[in-house]
Amino acid sequence: MGFWSRLLGREQKASSLDLLRSITTGTRSKSGREVNIDTALQTSAVLACVRCLADGVAQVPLKIFRADSSTGSRRPAPDHPLYAVLHSKPNDYQTSFEFRETLMMHATLAGDFYAFINRVNGQVVELVPMDPSKVKVVWDADAQAKRFEFRAPSGALETYAAGDIWHVKGPSWDSIKGLGAVQLAKEAIGLSIATEESHSRMHKNGARPGGAISVSGRLTDEQHSKLQNWVEENHAGAENAYSTMILDRDAKFTPYTVSGVDSQHLETRRFQIEEVCRAFRVMPIMAGYSDKASTYASAEQMFLAHVVYTLSPWYERLEQSIAAQLLSEQDLAAGYYPKFIANGLLRGAAADRAEFYSKALGSGGSPAWLTPNEIRELEELNPIEGGDKLPVATNPAPTTPANAGA
Repeated sequence: MGFWSRLLGREQKASSLDLLRSITTGTRSKSGREVNIDTALQTSAVLACVRCLADGVAQVPLKIFRADSSTGSRRPAPDHPLYAVLHSKPNDYQTSFEFRETLMMHATLAGDFYAFINRVNGQVVELVPMDPSKVKVVWDADAQAKRFEFRAPSGALETYAAGDIWHVKGPSWDSIKGLGAVQLAKEAIGLSIATEESHSRMHKNGARPGGAISVSGRLTDEQHSKLQNWVEENHAGAENAYSTMILDRDAKFTPYTVSGVDSQHLETRRFQIEEVCRAFRVMPIMAGYSDKASTYASAEQMFLAHVVYTLSPWYERLEQSIAAQLLSEQDLAAGYYPKFIANGLLRGAAADRAEFYSKALGSGGSPAWLTPNEIRELEELNPIEGGDKLPVATNPAPTTPANAGA
């Protein structure tokens, strides 16, 4: 049996949902709901946050660059074997987008992402994701190194050295394993699950009466039962909402207004969206939730803040992990480095960047503090000849001679 069959469990025809089965056995929150990977993903706020992070990392080009210290140039290095693995095809069944999407789902929900590193002649030619629920990190204190124990679908326990597995950790306490957001935000997610279930049952069963029907005279038990059945068959449930009710025997229908309990229930659901977004460090507007005070200008700044404060730390985390675990010492010495090209996400701020660079070059009489090549480096562009000198400020402000008073 080959490595792929053992790692992916193809012989058992495991479904794609097996990859998302509970990383742990799950723990019951104080709201009484079981919180694990499966139940968390069924919560719309958690699903929106995870997809927001996964899409933000997967949609940005990831390339291997090479910096030439002699000329100062920085160019993509498509001739490097790792370039195609990260940018195009990490393995035979995933695209780069799908691979990084899975990476972020594992890293954010479970706290850890593992991938088997297939090397040929010392170069990485393939990365195969591993189910984090089947991987155990063991720290060898004597050797000051870690190893990985993988439970194959067949039940066999396989051990891998640290260099055989690409391990991406989320925020970590012990520096060995990452902290999963599902377990850290257990109470917030559990309350979200409980409120969604409560609201769903209310709409399914029509538990809260929409009003009261009063008739003249006294109803017998049989009449009462018939009237109740008639109301439930014709006017109960969400599918019969706003239907016209026809009554006889001088019957009157008194509608009930939304109670304070219902209003508080809806407010709790809205608040839990913010709580879940806070746990994943995702702005609520990115998860499809915004208040009425948001304007176009403020929303644009929130989108930019999402790139700077939410996605950029993940870019940096992954870039450093790639450099440390997937590039060799010879590669690093030769100037190879990974880079996420996130400028596409900042296209809405092109005017702001242009204004900043213009002032940095001394426009408007202010002294220049950046050279053209330094600005080109910020944009991942190659240097130009003569671009290493600070330009002279244009439109300098007029000065007053020292003897003007005389």
